[in-house]
Amino acid sequence: MGEFVPGYEATAWYGIGAPRATPAEIVDKLNKEVNAALADPKMRARLADLGGTPLPGSPAQFGKLIADETEKWGKVIKFAGIKPQ
Repeated sequence: MGEFVPGYEATAWYGIGAPRATPAEIVDKLNKEVNAALADPKMRARLADLGGTPLPGSPAQFGKLIADETEKWGKVIKFAGIKPQ
């Protein structure tokens, strides 16, 4: 297990996105297929080998994750005074 500092968090996540104008039926099909892949025992084992945890879900849940992460890390960036270079 890696070292950590109590009260601090840093995570990485990956997701699959599509352009905003993508038809809902295409998004739903992609979501269904990605979730099916994440349920496959071989895929789950491979992700675990890489230190990952699959988080299947809906497009709405993924959108919420993105919004929450943007808000959280935006606060950190502002607090730290980080500027783009």
